[in-house]
Amino acid sequence: MNELLKKSAAEQSKALRNKEVSAVELTNATINKIKEIDEKLGAFNSLTEETALETAKKVDEKIAKGEELPLLAGIPLALKDNMNLIGSKTTASSKILENFVSPYNATVTQKLLNNLVPIVGKTNLDEFAMGSSNENSAFKKVHNPWNLNKVPGGSSGGSAASVAACEATLALGSDTGGSIRLPASFCGIVGMKPTYGKVSRYGLIAFASSLDQIGPFSRTVEDAANLLEVISGYDSHDSTSLNLPVEHYSQSLNNDIKGMKIGVVKELMGEGVSPCVQKAIENAIETYKKLGAEIVEVSLPKIKYSIGIYYILATAECSSNLARFDGVRYGHRTANPENLLDMYCKSRAEGFGDEVKRRIMLGTYALSSGYYDAYYKKAQQMRRLVTDEFVEAFKNVDALIGPTCPNTAFDLGSRAEDPLAMYLTDIATISSNLAGIPAISVPAGFDVDGMPIGLQIMAPQLAEAKLFNIAYRFEQANDFYKSLAPDLCACCK
Repeated sequence: MNELLKKSAAEQSKALRNKEVSAVELTNATINKIKEIDEKLGAFNSLTEETALETAKKVDEKIAKGEELPLLAGIPLALKDNMNLIGSKTTASSKILENFVSPYNATVTQKLLNNLVPIVGKTNLDEFAMGSSNENSAFKKVHNPWNLNKVPGGSSGGSAASVAACEATLALGSDTGGSIRLPASFCGIVGMKPTYGKVSRYGLIAFASSLDQIGPFSRTVEDAANLLEVISGYDSHDSTSLNLPVEHYSQSLNNDIKGMKIGVVKELMGEGVSPCVQKAIENAIETYKKLGAEIVEVSLPKIKYSIGIYYILATAECSSNLARFDGVRYGHRTANPENLLDMYCKSRAEGFGDEVKRRIMLGTYALSSGYYDAYYKKAQQMRRLVTDEFVEAFKNVDALIGPTCPNTAFDLGSRAEDPLAMYLTDIATISSNLAGIPAISVPAGFDVDGMPIGLQIMAPQLAEAKLFNIAYRFEQANDFYKSLAPDLCACCK
Protein backbone atom coordinates (compact mmCIF):
# COMPACT_ATOMS: atom_id res chain seq x y z
CA MET A 1 0.00 0.00 0.00
CA ASN A 2 2.87 2.38 0.71
CA GLU A 3 4.00 2.03 -2.92
CA LEU A 4 0.47 2.71 -4.14
CA LEU A 5 0.36 5.92 -2.09
CA LYS A 6 3.33 7.16 -4.14
CA LYS A 7 1.44 6.74 -7.40
CA SER A 8 -0.37 9.50 -9.27
CA ALA A 9 -4.13 9.92 -9.07
CA ALA A 10 -4.40 8.54 -12.63
CA GLU A 11 -2.53 5.38 -11.58
CA GLN A 12 -4.57 5.00 -8.40
CA SER A 13 -7.81 5.43 -10.39
CA LYS A 14 -6.73 2.63 -12.71
CA ALA A 15 -5.99 0.37 -9.73
CA LEU A 16 -9.45 1.10 -8.29
CA ARG A 17 -11.22 0.38 -11.57
CA ASN A 18 -9.25 -2.85 -12.02
CA LYS A 19 -10.24 -3.86 -8.47
CA GLU A 20 -6.58 -4.20 -7.45
CA VAL A 21 -7.43 -2.17 -4.36
CA SER A 22 -10.64 -0.84 -2.84
CA ALA A 23 -11.32 2.84 -2.19
CA VAL A 24 -11.72 2.08 1.52
CA GLU A 25 -8.30 0.37 1.60
CA LEU A 26 -6.68 3.29 -0.21
CA THR A 27 -8.32 5.83 2.09
CA ASN A 28 -7.40 3.86 5.23
CA ALA A 29 -3.79 3.56 4.04
CA THR A 30 -3.66 7.33 3.50
CA ILE A 31 -5.10 8.10 6.93
CA ASN A 32 -2.69 5.64 8.58
CA LYS A 33 0.21 7.34 6.78
CA ILE A 34 -0.88 10.69 8.18
CA LYS A 35 -1.14 9.26 11.68
CA GLU A 36 2.30 7.72 11.33
CA ILE A 37 4.32 10.69 10.05
CA ASP A 38 2.44 13.94 10.58
CA GLU A 39 3.76 14.47 14.08
CA LYS A 40 7.07 15.21 12.35
CA LEU A 41 5.61 17.09 9.39
CA GLY A 42 2.80 19.19 10.91
CA ALA A 43 0.83 19.28 7.66
CA PHE A 44 -2.62 18.57 9.13
CA ASN A 45 -4.72 20.53 11.62
CA SER A 46 -7.39 17.84 11.77
CA LEU A 47 -8.48 14.57 10.17
CA THR A 48 -11.93 13.96 8.68
CA GLU A 49 -11.68 10.19 8.79
CA GLU A 50 -15.40 9.45 9.07
CA THR A 51 -16.33 11.64 6.08
CA ALA A 52 -13.51 10.21 3.97
CA LEU A 53 -14.41 6.57 4.66
CA GLU A 54 -18.10 7.23 4.06
CA THR A 55 -17.22 8.63 0.62
CA ALA A 56 -14.83 5.75 -0.11
CA LYS A 57 -17.58 3.21 0.66
CA LYS A 58 -19.83 4.86 -1.94
CA VAL A 59 -17.03 4.47 -4.51
CA ASP A 60 -16.67 0.75 -3.73
CA GLU A 61 -20.43 0.27 -4.03
CA LYS A 62 -20.40 1.85 -7.49
CA ILE A 63 -17.47 -0.34 -8.57
CA ALA A 64 -19.24 -3.46 -7.28
CA LYS A 65 -22.34 -2.57 -9.33
CA GLY A 66 -20.24 -1.88 -12.42
CA GLU A 67 -21.34 1.76 -12.53
CA GLU A 68 -19.27 4.51 -14.11
CA LEU A 69 -17.14 6.48 -11.65
CA PRO A 70 -16.94 10.28 -11.58
CA LEU A 71 -13.55 11.86 -12.31
CA LEU A 72 -11.09 11.30 -9.40
CA ALA A 73 -13.58 9.20 -7.41
CA GLY A 74 -11.85 7.39 -4.55
CA ILE A 75 -8.64 9.46 -4.69
CA PRO A 76 -7.62 10.76 -1.22
CA LEU A 77 -7.49 14.56 -1.02
CA ALA A 78 -6.40 17.07 1.63
CA LEU A 79 -8.33 20.33 2.03
CA LYS A 80 -6.68 23.58 3.13
CA ASP A 81 -8.12 24.59 6.48
CA ASN A 82 -9.67 27.81 5.19
CA MET A 83 -12.36 26.00 3.18
CA ASN A 84 -15.59 24.85 4.78
CA LEU A 85 -16.45 21.18 5.15
CA ILE A 86 -19.70 20.78 7.04
CA GLY A 87 -19.26 19.32 10.51
CA SER A 88 -15.47 19.78 10.55
CA LYS A 89 -13.39 22.48 12.18
CA THR A 90 -12.38 25.28 9.82
CA THR A 91 -9.78 27.32 11.68
CA ALA A 92 -7.68 29.16 9.07
CA SER A 93 -4.88 28.18 11.52
CA SER A 94 -5.96 31.02 13.81
CA LYS A 95 -6.79 31.02 17.51
CA ILE A 96 -9.77 33.24 16.77
CA LEU A 97 -11.39 30.32 14.87
CA GLU A 98 -9.83 27.48 16.85
CA ASN A 99 -13.17 25.87 17.70
CA PHE A 100 -15.27 27.03 14.75
CA VAL A 101 -17.22 24.17 13.11
CA SER A 102 -18.30 24.62 9.48
CA PRO A 103 -22.09 25.01 9.18
CA TYR A 104 -22.04 24.48 5.39
CA ASN A 105 -19.87 23.20 2.56
CA ALA A 106 -17.75 25.42 0.36
CA THR A 107 -18.69 25.05 -3.30
CA VAL A 108 -15.39 23.32 -4.08
CA THR A 109 -15.95 20.95 -1.16
CA GLN A 110 -19.43 20.06 -2.42
CA LYS A 111 -18.05 19.45 -5.91
CA LEU A 112 -15.44 17.08 -4.47
CA LEU A 113 -18.09 15.18 -2.50
CA ASN A 114 -20.32 15.01 -5.58
CA ASN A 115 -17.40 13.42 -7.44
CA LEU A 116 -16.87 10.96 -4.55
CA VAL A 117 -13.41 12.30 -3.66
CA PRO A 118 -12.54 11.25 -0.06
CA ILE A 119 -11.44 14.33 1.94
CA VAL A 120 -9.01 12.94 4.52
CA GLY A 121 -8.31 16.09 6.53
CA LYS A 122 -7.83 19.83 6.83
CA THR A 123 -4.29 21.10 6.25
CA ASN A 124 -2.23 23.63 8.17
CA LEU A 125 -1.53 27.08 6.71
CA ASP A 126 -0.14 30.49 7.57
CA GLU A 127 -2.83 32.16 9.68
CA PHE A 128 -5.63 33.41 7.40
CA ALA A 129 -3.35 32.52 4.46
CA MET A 130 -0.98 35.38 5.34
CA GLY A 131 2.60 34.22 4.90
CA SER A 132 5.17 32.62 2.63
CA SER A 133 6.68 29.96 4.89
CA ASN A 134 3.85 28.36 6.91
CA GLU A 135 5.49 29.50 10.13
CA ASN A 136 2.60 31.84 11.01
CA SER A 137 0.14 29.12 11.97
CA ALA A 138 -1.25 29.58 15.47
CA PHE A 139 -0.94 25.84 16.12
CA LYS A 140 2.34 24.48 14.73
CA LYS A 141 4.88 24.95 11.96
CA VAL A 142 4.81 22.84 8.81
CA HIS A 143 8.10 21.21 7.80
CA ASN A 144 9.35 20.54 4.29
CA PRO A 145 9.31 16.76 3.63
CA TRP A 146 12.54 17.02 1.59
CA ASN A 147 14.34 18.45 4.64
CA LEU A 148 12.50 18.82 7.95
CA ASN A 149 14.66 21.83 8.87
CA LYS A 150 13.37 23.80 5.87
CA VAL A 151 10.09 25.65 5.30
CA PRO A 152 7.54 24.15 2.88
CA GLY A 153 6.51 27.59 1.58
CA GLY A 154 3.24 29.31 2.30
CA SER A 155 0.56 29.94 2.80
CA SER A 156 -0.67 26.54 1.59
CA GLY A 157 2.34 24.72 3.05
CA GLY A 158 0.31 21.99 4.72
CA SER A 159 -1.43 21.04 1.47
CA ALA A 160 1.85 21.00 -0.48
CA ALA A 161 3.73 19.04 2.19
CA SER A 162 0.92 16.47 2.46
CA VAL A 163 1.10 15.69 -1.28
CA ALA A 164 4.92 15.68 -1.35
CA ALA A 165 5.03 13.30 1.64
CA CYS A 166 2.32 11.02 0.16
CA GLU A 167 -0.10 11.79 3.01
CA ALA A 168 -2.60 12.65 0.26
CA THR A 169 -2.60 12.12 -3.48
CA LEU A 170 -4.22 15.48 -4.18
CA ALA A 171 -4.85 18.69 -2.27
CA LEU A 172 -6.52 22.05 -2.61
CA GLY A 173 -4.89 25.34 -1.67
CA SER A 174 -5.72 29.01 -2.07
CA ASP A 175 -3.46 31.44 -3.90
CA THR A 176 -3.58 35.18 -3.14
CA GLY A 177 -0.02 36.10 -4.12
CA GLY A 178 1.66 32.76 -4.78
CA SER A 179 0.33 30.63 -1.92
CA ILE A 180 -0.11 27.56 -4.15
CA ARG A 181 2.81 27.96 -6.54
CA LEU A 182 5.47 28.84 -3.95
CA PRO A 183 4.91 25.76 -1.74
CA ALA A 184 4.64 23.61 -4.86
CA SER A 185 8.08 24.85 -5.90
CA PHE A 186 9.61 24.33 -2.46
CA CYS A 187 8.09 20.84 -2.10
CA GLY A 188 8.82 19.57 -5.62
CA ILE A 189 5.22 19.09 -6.81
CA VAL A 190 2.74 20.70 -9.21
CA GLY A 191 0.69 23.67 -8.00
CA MET A 192 -1.67 25.73 -10.15
CA LYS A 193 -3.56 29.02 -9.77
CA PRO A 194 -6.49 29.32 -12.21
CA THR A 195 -7.85 32.46 -13.87
CA TYR A 196 -9.62 34.63 -11.31
CA GLY A 197 -13.27 33.60 -11.24
CA LYS A 198 -12.68 30.14 -12.72
CA VAL A 199 -13.24 28.48 -9.33
CA SER A 200 -15.88 29.59 -6.84
CA ARG A 201 -14.66 31.27 -3.65
CA TYR A 202 -17.93 30.57 -1.81
CA GLY A 203 -17.01 28.92 1.49
CA LEU A 204 -13.37 30.05 1.35
CA ILE A 205 -12.41 32.25 4.30
CA ALA A 206 -11.54 35.52 2.58
CA PHE A 207 -8.12 37.15 2.81
CA ALA A 208 -8.10 39.52 -0.21
CA SER A 209 -11.24 38.97 -2.24
CA SER A 210 -10.01 40.43 -5.54
CA LEU A 211 -6.90 38.22 -5.45
CA ASP A 212 -7.89 34.93 -3.74
CA GLN A 213 -8.30 31.88 -5.96
CA ILE A 214 -8.56 28.17 -5.11
CA GLY A 215 -6.42 25.72 -7.08
CA PRO A 216 -4.98 22.19 -7.18
CA PHE A 217 -1.85 20.47 -5.85
CA SER A 218 -0.72 17.15 -7.32
CA ARG A 219 2.36 15.19 -8.26
CA THR A 220 1.65 15.37 -12.02
CA VAL A 221 0.25 17.96 -14.45
CA GLU A 222 -2.42 15.49 -15.60
CA ASP A 223 -3.75 15.13 -12.05
CA ALA A 224 -3.81 18.91 -11.58
CA ALA A 225 -5.74 19.31 -14.85
CA ASN A 226 -8.31 16.73 -13.75
CA LEU A 227 -8.70 18.25 -10.30
CA LEU A 228 -9.26 21.72 -11.77
CA GLU A 229 -11.94 20.22 -14.02
CA VAL A 230 -13.71 18.82 -10.95
CA ILE A 231 -13.71 22.07 -8.94
CA SER A 232 -14.24 24.70 -11.65
CA GLY A 233 -17.54 26.02 -12.99
CA TYR A 234 -20.06 28.79 -12.47
CA ASP A 235 -21.52 29.33 -9.00
CA SER A 236 -24.39 31.72 -8.31
CA HIS A 237 -23.18 32.05 -4.70
CA ASP A 238 -20.02 33.85 -5.89
CA SER A 239 -20.61 37.14 -7.75
CA THR A 240 -17.11 36.95 -9.27
CA SER A 241 -17.65 33.44 -10.65
CA LEU A 242 -17.34 33.22 -14.45
CA ASN A 243 -20.35 31.75 -16.26
CA LEU A 244 -18.41 29.57 -18.69
CA PRO A 245 -18.59 25.86 -19.61
CA VAL A 246 -16.22 23.50 -17.78
CA GLU A 247 -13.35 22.40 -20.02
CA HIS A 248 -11.87 18.89 -20.27
CA TYR A 249 -8.24 19.89 -19.88
CA SER A 250 -6.77 16.39 -20.07
CA GLN A 251 -7.87 16.08 -23.71
CA SER A 252 -5.35 18.68 -24.88
CA LEU A 253 -2.40 17.80 -22.64
CA ASN A 254 -0.29 16.10 -25.29
CA ASN A 255 -0.85 18.57 -28.13
CA ASP A 256 2.26 19.50 -30.12
CA ILE A 257 3.79 22.79 -28.95
CA LYS A 258 6.04 23.13 -32.00
CA GLY A 259 5.91 26.69 -33.27
CA MET A 260 4.49 28.12 -30.03
CA LYS A 261 6.15 31.30 -28.80
CA ILE A 262 7.27 31.16 -25.17
CA GLY A 263 8.51 34.36 -23.55
CA VAL A 264 11.20 34.42 -20.89
CA VAL A 265 10.47 37.29 -18.49
CA LYS A 266 13.65 39.35 -18.36
CA GLU A 267 12.84 40.95 -15.00
CA LEU A 268 12.47 37.54 -13.29
CA MET A 269 15.87 36.26 -14.42
CA GLY A 270 18.12 39.00 -13.10
CA GLU A 271 19.57 40.08 -9.77
CA GLY A 272 18.59 38.02 -6.74
CA VAL A 273 18.03 34.71 -8.55
CA SER A 274 20.24 31.98 -7.10
CA PRO A 275 22.71 30.30 -9.49
CA CYS A 276 20.98 26.91 -9.13
CA VAL A 277 17.57 28.38 -9.96
CA GLN A 278 19.04 30.34 -12.87
CA LYS A 279 20.59 27.15 -14.27
CA ALA A 280 17.35 25.20 -13.89
CA ILE A 281 15.38 27.81 -15.84
CA GLU A 282 18.06 27.93 -18.55
CA ASN A 283 17.76 24.14 -18.84
CA ALA A 284 13.97 24.50 -19.11
CA ILE A 285 14.45 26.98 -21.94
CA GLU A 286 16.62 24.44 -23.76
CA THR A 287 13.96 21.76 -23.22
CA TYR A 288 11.33 23.93 -24.85
CA LYS A 289 13.64 24.65 -27.78
CA LYS A 290 14.05 20.90 -28.31
CA LEU A 291 10.26 20.53 -28.23
CA GLY A 292 10.06 23.00 -31.12
CA ALA A 293 8.93 26.11 -29.26
CA GLU A 294 10.31 29.51 -30.19
CA ILE A 295 11.91 31.28 -27.22
CA VAL A 296 11.84 35.07 -27.02
CA GLU A 297 12.84 37.50 -24.29
CA VAL A 298 9.97 39.58 -22.93
CA SER A 299 10.34 42.68 -20.78
CA LEU A 300 7.65 43.52 -18.22
CA PRO A 301 9.17 46.58 -16.53
CA LYS A 302 6.15 47.36 -14.35
CA ILE A 303 6.09 44.01 -12.54
CA LYS A 304 8.87 45.31 -10.29
CA TYR A 305 6.11 47.36 -8.61
CA SER A 306 4.01 44.26 -7.92
CA ILE A 307 5.20 43.76 -4.34
CA GLY A 308 4.30 47.33 -3.38
CA ILE A 309 0.95 47.19 -5.17
CA TYR A 310 0.09 43.85 -3.59
CA TYR A 311 0.93 44.82 -0.02
CA ILE A 312 -1.36 47.84 -0.26
CA LEU A 313 -4.31 46.15 -1.97
CA ALA A 314 -4.11 42.80 -0.17
CA THR A 315 -3.76 44.37 3.28
CA ALA A 316 -6.58 46.83 2.58
CA GLU A 317 -8.90 43.98 1.61
CA CYS A 318 -7.70 41.92 4.57
CA SER A 319 -8.48 44.82 6.93
CA SER A 320 -12.02 44.92 5.58
CA ASN A 321 -12.58 41.15 5.46
CA LEU A 322 -11.25 40.44 8.94
CA ALA A 323 -13.42 43.11 10.56
CA ARG A 324 -16.10 40.40 10.87
CA PHE A 325 -14.05 38.57 13.54
CA ASP A 326 -15.20 40.69 16.46
CA GLY A 327 -16.11 38.15 19.14
CA VAL A 328 -19.84 38.76 18.71
CA ARG A 329 -21.27 36.15 16.34
CA TYR A 330 -18.67 33.38 16.19
CA GLY A 331 -15.04 32.68 16.96
CA HIS A 332 -13.01 33.58 20.04
CA ARG A 333 -14.51 35.94 22.60
CA THR A 334 -12.46 37.32 25.47
CA ALA A 335 -13.48 36.39 29.01
CA ASN A 336 -15.18 39.00 31.21
CA PRO A 337 -14.91 42.14 29.06
CA GLU A 338 -15.70 45.45 30.77
CA ASN A 339 -17.87 46.70 27.91
CA LEU A 340 -18.56 46.18 24.19
CA LEU A 341 -15.47 48.07 22.98
CA ASP A 342 -13.29 46.16 25.44
CA MET A 343 -14.72 42.89 24.08
CA TYR A 344 -13.89 43.87 20.49
CA CYS A 345 -10.36 44.95 21.32
CA LYS A 346 -9.39 42.07 23.59
CA SER A 347 -11.03 39.36 21.45
CA ARG A 348 -9.09 40.48 18.38
CA ALA A 349 -5.85 41.06 20.31
CA GLU A 350 -6.02 37.56 21.80
CA GLY A 351 -7.25 35.83 18.64
CA PHE A 352 -5.01 37.24 15.90
CA GLY A 353 -1.30 36.52 15.50
CA ASP A 354 1.41 39.11 14.88
CA GLU A 355 1.50 38.84 11.08
CA VAL A 356 -2.27 39.17 10.78
CA LYS A 357 -2.25 42.20 13.07
CA ARG A 358 0.55 43.75 11.02
CA ARG A 359 -1.41 43.37 7.79
CA ILE A 360 -4.65 44.66 9.31
CA MET A 361 -2.84 47.78 10.50
CA LEU A 362 -1.15 48.32 7.12
CA GLY A 363 -4.47 47.95 5.32
CA THR A 364 -6.41 50.15 7.73
CA TYR A 365 -3.80 52.88 7.29
CA ALA A 366 -3.94 52.64 3.47
CA LEU A 367 -7.74 53.03 3.59
CA SER A 368 -7.82 55.83 6.16
CA SER A 369 -8.95 59.37 5.44
CA GLY A 370 -6.22 61.42 3.80
CA TYR A 371 -4.25 58.38 2.67
CA TYR A 372 -6.77 56.50 0.52
CA ASP A 373 -5.93 58.42 -2.68
CA ALA A 374 -2.19 58.32 -2.05
CA TYR A 375 -2.04 54.58 -1.40
CA TYR A 376 -5.10 52.47 -2.25
CA LYS A 377 -6.27 54.43 -5.31
CA LYS A 378 -2.73 54.71 -6.68
CA ALA A 379 -2.16 50.96 -6.15
CA GLN A 380 -5.35 50.17 -8.09
CA GLN A 381 -4.16 52.36 -10.95
CA MET A 382 -0.79 50.61 -10.98
CA ARG A 383 -2.55 47.24 -10.92
CA ARG A 384 -4.28 48.17 -14.16
CA LEU A 385 -0.92 49.09 -15.74
CA VAL A 386 0.59 45.74 -14.71
CA THR A 387 -2.43 43.91 -16.15
CA ASP A 388 -2.20 45.87 -19.39
CA GLU A 389 1.47 44.95 -19.65
CA PHE A 390 0.57 41.24 -19.52
CA VAL A 391 -2.19 41.73 -22.11
CA GLU A 392 0.31 43.35 -24.50
CA ALA A 393 2.89 40.62 -23.90
CA PHE A 394 0.39 37.86 -24.66
CA LYS A 395 -0.33 39.43 -28.06
CA ASN A 396 3.14 38.23 -29.06
CA VAL A 397 3.66 35.03 -27.05
CA ASP A 398 1.58 32.01 -26.04
CA ALA A 399 2.99 31.80 -22.52
CA LEU A 400 5.56 33.35 -20.20
CA ILE A 401 8.10 31.46 -18.10
CA GLY A 402 10.51 32.17 -15.28
CA PRO A 403 11.38 30.89 -11.81
CA THR A 404 8.53 30.34 -9.36
CA CYS A 405 10.82 31.74 -6.68
CA PRO A 406 14.34 33.24 -6.91
CA ASN A 407 15.53 30.74 -4.30
CA THR A 408 14.76 27.27 -2.94
CA ALA A 409 13.32 26.49 0.49
CA PHE A 410 15.09 28.33 3.30
CA ASP A 411 15.70 27.28 6.91
CA LEU A 412 12.87 27.43 9.42
CA GLY A 413 13.13 30.65 11.41
CA SER A 414 15.70 32.27 9.13
CA ARG A 415 13.33 35.01 7.90
CA ALA A 416 10.84 35.07 10.75
CA GLU A 417 12.15 38.35 12.17
CA ASP A 418 12.45 40.09 8.78
CA PRO A 419 8.97 40.65 7.27
CA LEU A 420 10.33 42.44 4.20
CA ALA A 421 12.66 39.54 3.29
CA MET A 422 9.70 37.19 3.74
CA TYR A 423 7.47 39.35 1.53
CA LEU A 424 10.10 39.38 -1.25
CA THR A 425 9.84 35.57 -1.45
CA ASP A 426 6.68 36.13 -3.54
CA ILE A 427 8.29 38.52 -6.00
CA ALA A 428 7.84 36.19 -9.01
CA THR A 429 4.28 35.05 -8.25
CA ILE A 430 2.32 38.13 -7.14
CA SER A 431 1.96 39.74 -10.57
CA SER A 432 -0.24 36.96 -11.98
CA ASN A 433 -2.69 37.43 -9.09
CA LEU A 434 -2.83 41.16 -9.79
CA ALA A 435 -3.55 40.42 -13.47
CA GLY A 436 -5.96 37.54 -12.74
CA ILE A 437 -4.14 35.18 -15.14
CA PRO A 438 -3.57 31.41 -14.70
CA ALA A 439 -0.11 30.24 -13.64
CA ILE A 440 1.45 26.91 -12.72
CA SER A 441 4.61 25.73 -10.97
CA VAL A 442 6.14 22.43 -12.13
CA PRO A 443 9.26 20.63 -10.85
CA ALA A 444 12.33 21.79 -12.79
CA GLY A 445 15.32 20.35 -10.94
CA PHE A 446 17.20 20.53 -7.66
CA ASP A 447 19.76 22.81 -6.03
CA VAL A 448 23.15 21.72 -4.68
CA ASP A 449 21.50 20.62 -1.41
CA GLY A 450 18.91 18.48 -3.20
CA MET A 451 16.02 20.89 -2.63
CA PRO A 452 13.41 21.21 -5.40
CA ILE A 453 13.25 24.10 -7.89
CA GLY A 454 10.02 25.20 -9.58
CA LEU A 455 9.45 26.51 -13.12
CA GLN A 456 6.57 28.98 -13.33
CA ILE A 457 4.51 29.15 -16.52
CA MET A 458 1.92 31.91 -17.02
CA ALA A 459 -0.76 32.13 -19.72
CA PRO A 460 -3.47 34.61 -20.75
CA GLN A 461 -6.79 34.70 -18.90
CA LEU A 462 -8.91 31.57 -19.52
CA ALA A 463 -6.03 29.81 -21.35
CA GLU A 464 -5.80 26.98 -18.81
CA ALA A 465 -5.89 24.29 -21.51
CA LYS A 466 -2.85 25.81 -23.24
CA LEU A 467 -1.10 26.30 -19.89
CA PHE A 468 -1.54 22.64 -18.91
CA ASN A 469 -0.40 21.54 -22.37
CA ILE A 470 2.83 23.56 -22.17
CA ALA A 471 3.47 22.36 -18.61
CA TYR A 472 2.73 18.72 -19.47
CA ARG A 473 5.12 18.65 -22.42
CA PHE A 474 7.91 20.01 -20.21
CA GLU A 475 7.08 17.53 -17.45
CA GLN A 476 7.15 14.54 -19.80
CA ALA A 477 10.48 15.64 -21.29
CA ASN A 478 12.09 15.36 -17.83
CA ASP A 479 12.10 12.99 -14.88
CA PHE A 480 11.91 15.62 -12.12
CA TYR A 481 8.26 14.84 -11.29
CA LYS A 482 9.19 11.20 -10.62
CA SER A 483 11.48 12.19 -7.72
CA LEU A 484 9.71 11.87 -4.38
CA ALA A 485 10.57 13.35 -1.02
CA PRO A 486 12.31 10.94 1.40
CA ASP A 487 9.94 8.51 3.10
CA LEU A 488 9.40 9.96 6.55
CA CYS A 489 8.10 6.69 8.00
CA ALA A 490 11.64 5.75 9.04
CA CYS A 491 12.03 9.07 10.86
CA CYS A 492 8.96 8.44 12.97
CA LYS A 493 9.72 4.97 14.25
